[in-house]
Amino acid sequence: MERLRVEFTTEPFDLDEAPAHAVVAREVIQSAQLDAVDVGPFGNTAEGGADAVLTAVDALLRRSLAAGATRVSLQVNVIGEGEK
Repeated sequence: MERLRVEFTTEPFDLDEAPAHAVVAREVIQSAQLDAVDVGPFGNTAEGGADAVLTAVDALLRRSLAAGATRVSLQVNVIGEGEK
């Protein structure tokens, strides 16, 4: 099975306090069955098997938009074994 890496951000930004949509997005990614997760204030990255990443992306989009995100930017890459 191929591995995928997803990088994403949600907007609008709030530098003083994490907005509800950003909190929801992080919760979705951190609770997914992924191999590597890195969350930060300006971007988030996660890696795993294709099915797990695609399932997490679906939940991420649905839940963060429902929580008030007005924009979700994401990039999905196929990664090879041992690639970081």
